[in-house]
Amino acid sequence: MNPQDLLTKLDFTKGNGLIPVIVQDKHTKTVLMLAYANKEALDLTLKTGKATYWSRSRNEIWIKGETSGHTQKIIEVSTDCDYDTLLYIVEQKDNACHTGSYSCFFNKLK
Repeated sequence: MNPQDLLTKLDFTKGNGLIPVIVQDKHTKTVLMLAYANKEALDLTLKTGKATYWSRSRNEIWIKGETSGHTQKIIEVSTDCDYDTLLYIVEQKDNACHTGSYSCFFNKLK
């Protein structure tokens, strides 16, 4: 399917204008983080090649690594079968997590 057609199928309504974004490292295949994007953040991601998200706590657009230098270069953007979740494959520079951890998923429950 044409990428433009896929964009029109994305369902931002389930999340009140936001869509979850799973972020995975291109080289290690590690899931780095879960973030959210609105249409503007997704458009900026696709246009600039820089992972751009919507901050729910700050209520604003943010570019990953803009202040920390821990950038994410977009390699691929995919949608799931329901068109309500995105997967960003990225080249991660340094750590992804604001705690200094490589991945945000380091707290093991089992």
